[in-house]
Amino acid sequence: MKKVFSVMLVAALAVSTLTGCSGNGKGGTVNTDGSTSMADVMGALTEAFKEKEPNITVNYSGTGSGSGISGVLDGTCDIGLSSRELKQEEMDQGAVAHVVALDGVAVVVNPQNAVSDLTTEQIADIFTGKITNWSELGGSDAPIAVYGREDGSGTRSAFEEIVGVEGACVYTNEYGSTGDVIGNVASNENAIGYASLSAVDSSVTAVKVNGVTPGEATVKDGSYTIQRPFVMVTKEGVKLSEAAQAFLDFASGEEAAEYITAAGAVYPN
Repeated sequence: MKKVFSVMLVAALAVSTLTGCSGNGKGGTVNTDGSTSMADVMGALTEAFKEKEPNITVNYSGTGSGSGISGVLDGTCDIGLSSRELKQEEMDQGAVAHVVALDGVAVVVNPQNAVSDLTTEQIADIFTGKITNWSELGGSDAPIAVYGREDGSGTRSAFEEIVGVEGACVYTNEYGSTGDVIGNVASNENAIGYASLSAVDSSVTAVKVNGVTPGEATVKDGSYTIQRPFVMVTKEGVKLSEAAQAFLDFASGEEAAEYITAAGAVYPN
């Protein structure tokens, strides 16, 4: 329901804001590739941009942050998409980050789970296998099923780095997309996982972390600490096409703020 509402709201915003605007003659195709967590934001931005520049087609492929960054570096896409900060070795190869939004990484459990608030230390202990039963956290006497993303995922990289569990997690199952994590937590009363806050719907519950509820306000003011940037990536020294530059300018400008917010993410400025 949340996603349906978001799509309808974005469409309404695009029509009300951009009706009467005509393209300035730009045309072409922009190929973007990367983070699956950015799917809703990309959907909102591309729909709004299409109203502004009807002769430009923006394609989005969700293959994961790592492959999106690699794609822009090797020239197989125009703009890479990453839901984590760039690594030093990626920047050394020429990757340049353009932060277009902020996103909380929500820690999600099944709605039947009585546990609603966890400390960062407890989360670390769950994901590294030190805590293995919900009864240790005030929940039911049941083993914890730990779900996460596949290696190379921007969501996984951001979560593990922020929580301090890089390379130490013990996953019951790993999944290839944010939607898969949410769907499998929703179907298992004993599961826990993490997902982009912008993708969380009523099928799962986002727990408080250190007493703070994840949301737009707490991400923006920094009180919700498990958060990461949504980044569009270009390559230093490589000039974008007119169409790609127009989309990047739109996505990183103030005009995009309402669409980013409608898609469930946080405008960073």
